[in-house]
Amino acid sequence: MFDPREKIALFIDGANLYATSRSLGFDIDYRKLLASFQKRGYLLRAYYYTALVEDQEYSSIRPLIDWLDYNGFKVVTKPAKEFTDAAGRRKIKGNMDIELTVDALELADVVDHYVLFSGDGDFRTLVEALQRRGRKVSIVSTMASQPPMISDDLRRQADHFIDLMTLKNEVGRDPTDRPVRRPEPAATQDDDDDQY
Repeated sequence: MFDPREKIALFIDGANLYATSRSLGFDIDYRKLLASFQKRGYLLRAYYYTALVEDQEYSSIRPLIDWLDYNGFKVVTKPAKEFTDAAGRRKIKGNMDIELTVDALELADVVDHYVLFSGDGDFRTLVEALQRRGRKVSIVSTMASQPPMISDDLRRQADHFIDLMTLKNEVGRDPTDRPVRRPEPAATQDDDDDQY
């Protein structure tokens, strides 16, 4: 699946990966994740995308963002939007699809193999565009959860599908280790009804 001569770039949809790993019952050790893909080829870049609620005095994801930023990841954030839904519930929406897509397309001349950590079906068009440029795209998500965390269209479009469950021993955080992060609020997950 991976050629050691390939230039690899990781694109992590933070809220989606968080929801996927939680559905499988483990946390991601981002140091191990980076090391795991450095073994597979030449790791050119590792991007992590997440929306942040700016007006909160303390954000539970801030320690993770800071750690990633100092440890080999390019962190891309934007303010989340807060709104009230029709039922009067406070909701937070923070979709990073456009930022991830633009960054991925800008690197198409130098990256051989993209690894996208997301099951969001909205990325099918991006995968198709990268493939038209002769690039390989692997998707990391899961079919092991109920319901599956990956869009069927996205899984079919990808060159390779890697079930996150198969990476658990390689990138999962040892429960005895002190966590690098507190849980990312699920509210930053895009609430679009066509997501999966």
